[in-house]
Amino acid sequence: MPERPYTLLSCGMSIDGYIDSATDERLVLSNDLDLDRVDAVRADSDAILVGAVTVRNDNPRLLVRAPSRRAERIARGLPPTPIKVTVTSRAELDPCAAFFVTGDTEKLVYCLTDAVAEARCRLGAVATVVDGGRPIEMCRISEDLRARGVRRLMVEGGGKVLTQFLTAGLADELHLVVAPFFVGDSRAQRFVGDGRFPWNPDRRAELAEVHRLGDVVLLRYALSDRFDQD
Repeated sequence: MPERPYTLLSCGMSIDGYIDSATDERLVLSNDLDLDRVDAVRADSDAILVGAVTVRNDNPRLLVRAPSRRAERIARGLPPTPIKVTVTSRAELDPCAAFFVTGDTEKLVYCLTDAVAEARCRLGAVATVVDGGRPIEMCRISEDLRARGVRRLMVEGGGKVLTQFLTAGLADELHLVVAPFFVGDSRAQRFVGDGRFPWNPDRRAELAEVHRLGDVVLLRYALSDRFDQD
Protein backbone atom coordinates (compact mmCIF):
# COMPACT_ATOMS: atom_id res chain seq x y z
CA MET A 1 0.00 0.00 0.00
CA PRO A 2 1.49 3.43 -0.97
CA GLU A 3 2.76 5.53 1.89
CA ARG A 4 1.18 8.80 2.95
CA PRO A 5 2.12 11.40 5.57
CA TYR A 6 0.84 11.32 9.12
CA THR A 7 -2.11 13.67 8.67
CA LEU A 8 -3.48 16.02 11.31
CA LEU A 9 -6.65 17.99 10.59
CA SER A 10 -7.12 21.29 12.45
CA CYS A 11 -10.35 23.30 12.58
CA GLY A 12 -12.18 25.83 14.71
CA MET A 13 -15.98 26.01 14.76
CA SER A 14 -18.88 27.63 16.59
CA ILE A 15 -21.04 25.69 19.07
CA ASP A 16 -23.47 24.99 16.22
CA GLY A 17 -20.76 23.71 13.90
CA TYR A 18 -19.97 26.66 11.60
CA ILE A 19 -16.45 27.63 10.54
CA ASP A 20 -17.35 30.94 8.93
CA SER A 21 -20.16 33.46 8.68
CA ALA A 22 -22.40 34.05 5.68
CA THR A 23 -21.11 37.61 5.35
CA ASP A 24 -17.86 39.08 4.04
CA GLU A 25 -16.73 39.71 7.61
CA ARG A 26 -14.24 37.09 8.81
CA LEU A 27 -15.50 35.00 11.73
CA VAL A 28 -12.97 34.93 14.58
CA LEU A 29 -13.20 31.53 16.28
CA SER A 30 -9.86 31.28 18.05
CA ASN A 31 -8.07 33.19 20.81
CA ASP A 32 -4.43 33.94 21.61
CA LEU A 33 -3.88 30.72 23.56
CA ASP A 34 -5.24 28.61 20.74
CA LEU A 35 -3.33 30.54 18.09
CA ASP A 36 -0.12 29.75 19.97
CA ARG A 37 -1.11 26.07 20.09
CA VAL A 38 -1.74 26.08 16.34
CA ASP A 39 1.64 27.74 15.82
CA ALA A 40 3.31 24.88 17.72
CA VAL A 41 1.51 22.29 15.59
CA ARG A 42 2.60 24.11 12.44
CA ALA A 43 6.19 24.16 13.63
CA ASP A 44 6.09 20.39 14.10
CA SER A 45 4.76 19.79 10.56
CA ASP A 46 6.53 19.29 7.24
CA ALA A 47 3.70 20.80 5.18
CA ILE A 48 0.49 22.80 5.71
CA LEU A 49 -2.43 22.32 3.30
CA VAL A 50 -5.45 24.55 2.70
CA GLY A 51 -7.99 24.71 -0.10
CA ALA A 52 -8.02 27.40 -2.78
CA VAL A 53 -11.17 28.99 -1.29
CA THR A 54 -9.27 29.56 1.95
CA VAL A 55 -6.40 31.16 0.03
CA ARG A 56 -8.81 33.47 -1.80
CA ASN A 57 -11.12 34.38 1.09
CA ASP A 58 -8.78 34.46 4.10
CA ASN A 59 -5.47 35.34 2.39
CA PRO A 60 -3.50 33.33 5.00
CA ARG A 61 0.26 33.55 5.36
CA LEU A 62 0.53 30.08 6.97
CA LEU A 63 3.80 30.92 8.70
CA VAL A 64 5.32 29.75 11.97
CA ARG A 65 5.07 32.92 14.03
CA ALA A 66 7.19 32.36 17.15
CA PRO A 67 10.87 33.26 16.55
CA SER A 68 11.97 30.48 18.91
CA ARG A 69 10.07 27.87 16.88
CA ARG A 70 11.47 29.18 13.59
CA ALA A 71 14.96 29.08 15.06
CA GLU A 72 14.45 25.52 16.26
CA ARG A 73 13.40 24.43 12.78
CA ILE A 74 16.42 26.13 11.23
CA ALA A 75 18.69 24.38 13.75
CA ARG A 76 17.26 21.06 12.54
CA GLY A 77 18.12 21.96 8.95
CA LEU A 78 14.53 22.84 8.01
CA PRO A 79 13.07 26.02 6.52
CA PRO A 80 11.56 28.40 9.10
CA THR A 81 8.06 27.48 7.92
CA PRO A 82 6.70 24.20 6.53
CA ILE A 83 5.95 23.71 2.83
CA LYS A 84 2.70 25.42 1.84
CA VAL A 85 0.21 23.39 -0.17
CA THR A 86 -3.09 24.28 -1.81
CA VAL A 87 -5.55 22.43 -4.01
CA THR A 88 -7.58 24.00 -6.83
CA SER A 89 -9.77 22.90 -9.69
CA ARG A 90 -9.91 26.27 -11.50
CA ALA A 91 -6.46 27.79 -10.87
CA GLU A 92 -8.10 31.12 -10.04
CA LEU A 93 -5.46 32.19 -7.53
CA ASP A 94 -3.65 35.50 -7.21
CA PRO A 95 0.14 35.07 -7.46
CA CYS A 96 0.44 38.09 -5.15
CA ALA A 97 -1.59 36.42 -2.38
CA ALA A 98 0.13 36.12 1.00
CA PHE A 99 0.21 32.33 0.56
CA PHE A 100 2.73 32.78 -2.27
CA VAL A 101 4.72 35.88 -1.38
CA THR A 102 5.40 35.30 2.33
CA GLY A 103 7.80 32.80 3.84
CA ASP A 104 11.05 31.39 2.46
CA THR A 105 9.62 27.95 1.80
CA GLU A 106 8.36 25.82 -1.08
CA LYS A 107 4.79 26.35 -2.33
CA LEU A 108 2.90 23.53 -4.07
CA VAL A 109 -0.33 23.91 -6.03
CA TYR A 110 -2.20 20.69 -6.87
CA CYS A 111 -4.49 21.38 -9.80
CA LEU A 112 -7.15 19.62 -11.83
CA THR A 113 -5.53 18.09 -14.92
CA ASP A 114 -7.54 20.31 -17.28
CA ALA A 115 -6.29 23.50 -15.58
CA VAL A 116 -2.60 22.62 -15.18
CA ALA A 117 -1.41 24.61 -18.19
CA GLU A 118 -3.31 27.72 -17.07
CA ALA A 119 -2.07 27.30 -13.48
CA ARG A 120 1.56 27.03 -14.59
CA CYS A 121 1.18 30.14 -16.71
CA ARG A 122 -0.34 32.10 -13.84
CA LEU A 123 1.53 30.67 -10.84
CA GLY A 124 4.66 29.03 -12.23
CA ALA A 125 6.90 31.88 -11.05
CA VAL A 126 5.75 31.60 -7.41
CA ALA A 127 4.91 27.91 -6.94
CA THR A 128 5.35 24.40 -8.25
CA VAL A 129 2.16 23.32 -10.02
CA VAL A 130 1.41 19.59 -9.82
CA ASP A 131 -1.18 17.62 -11.77
CA GLY A 132 -3.72 16.51 -9.15
CA GLY A 133 -5.71 14.26 -11.49
CA ARG A 134 -9.19 14.31 -12.99
CA PRO A 135 -10.98 14.48 -10.61
CA ILE A 136 -8.57 15.66 -7.94
CA GLU A 137 -8.07 12.94 -5.35
CA MET A 138 -6.68 13.65 -1.88
CA CYS A 139 -5.21 10.14 -1.75
CA ARG A 140 -3.10 10.90 -4.83
CA ILE A 141 -2.01 14.22 -3.34
CA SER A 142 -1.09 12.58 -0.02
CA GLU A 143 1.02 9.96 -1.75
CA ASP A 144 2.77 12.59 -3.86
CA LEU A 145 3.54 14.69 -0.78
CA ARG A 146 5.05 11.66 0.93
CA ALA A 147 7.19 11.02 -2.14
CA ARG A 148 8.42 14.62 -1.80
CA GLY A 149 9.58 13.94 1.74
CA VAL A 150 6.56 15.14 3.72
CA ARG A 151 6.20 12.89 6.75
CA ARG A 152 3.79 15.03 8.77
CA LEU A 153 0.99 16.97 7.09
CA MET A 154 -1.26 19.56 8.76
CA VAL A 155 -4.57 20.31 7.01
CA GLU A 156 -6.19 23.60 8.06
CA GLY A 157 -9.29 23.69 5.84
CA GLY A 158 -11.63 24.75 4.56
CA GLY A 159 -14.72 22.63 4.94
CA LYS A 160 -14.57 20.98 1.51
CA VAL A 161 -10.96 19.92 1.95
CA LEU A 162 -11.59 18.64 5.49
CA THR A 163 -14.58 16.65 4.23
CA GLN A 164 -12.49 15.10 1.46
CA PHE A 165 -9.71 14.01 3.81
CA LEU A 166 -12.15 12.60 6.35
CA THR A 167 -14.38 10.71 3.92
CA ALA A 168 -11.31 9.26 2.18
CA GLY A 169 -10.04 7.91 5.51
CA LEU A 170 -6.80 9.88 5.21
CA ALA A 171 -6.87 11.54 8.66
CA ASP A 172 -4.89 10.21 11.62
CA GLU A 173 -5.77 12.96 14.07
CA LEU A 174 -8.33 15.75 14.40
CA HIS A 175 -7.97 18.93 16.44
CA LEU A 176 -11.43 20.49 16.75
CA VAL A 177 -11.66 23.78 18.66
CA VAL A 178 -15.12 24.94 19.74
CA ALA A 179 -15.73 28.66 20.21
CA PRO A 180 -18.31 29.78 22.80
CA PHE A 181 -20.98 31.21 20.51
CA PHE A 182 -23.56 30.34 17.85
CA VAL A 183 -23.71 31.49 14.24
CA GLY A 184 -27.29 30.43 13.59
CA ASP A 185 -27.25 30.97 9.82
CA SER A 186 -27.60 27.96 7.52
CA ARG A 187 -26.05 29.96 4.67
CA ALA A 188 -22.69 29.86 6.47
CA GLN A 189 -20.00 27.22 5.94
CA ARG A 190 -20.15 24.19 8.22
CA PHE A 191 -17.19 22.20 9.53
CA VAL A 192 -17.87 19.41 7.00
CA GLY A 193 -20.30 18.77 4.18
CA ASP A 194 -22.31 15.69 3.30
CA GLY A 195 -20.44 12.43 2.82
CA ARG A 196 -19.85 8.85 3.94
CA PHE A 197 -17.51 9.11 6.92
CA PRO A 198 -15.56 6.19 8.42
CA TRP A 199 -16.79 7.31 11.87
CA ASN A 200 -20.51 6.90 12.46
CA PRO A 201 -22.92 5.64 15.17
CA ASP A 202 -21.55 2.12 14.65
CA ARG A 203 -17.89 3.20 14.69
CA ARG A 204 -17.30 6.03 17.12
CA ALA A 205 -14.12 8.10 16.93
CA GLU A 206 -11.81 7.97 19.95
CA LEU A 207 -11.70 11.17 22.00
CA ALA A 208 -8.07 11.31 23.09
CA GLU A 209 -7.95 14.67 24.89
CA VAL A 210 -10.10 17.58 26.05
CA HIS A 211 -8.23 20.77 26.87
CA ARG A 212 -9.53 24.19 27.88
CA LEU A 213 -7.77 27.17 26.30
CA GLY A 214 -9.30 30.27 27.82
CA ASP A 215 -12.83 30.53 26.46
CA VAL A 216 -12.43 27.82 23.79
CA VAL A 217 -12.07 24.06 24.16
CA LEU A 218 -9.84 21.71 22.18
CA LEU A 219 -11.21 18.26 21.33
CA ARG A 220 -8.46 15.96 20.12
CA TYR A 221 -9.60 12.82 18.31
CA ALA A 222 -7.57 9.73 17.37
CA LEU A 223 -8.74 8.67 13.92
CA SER A 224 -6.31 5.87 13.04
CA ASP A 225 -4.00 3.32 14.59
CA ARG A 226 -1.11 5.65 13.68
CA PHE A 227 -2.34 8.24 16.20
CA ASP A 228 0.57 10.05 17.85
CA GLN A 229 0.04 10.31 21.62
CA ASP A 230 2.66 13.07 22.03
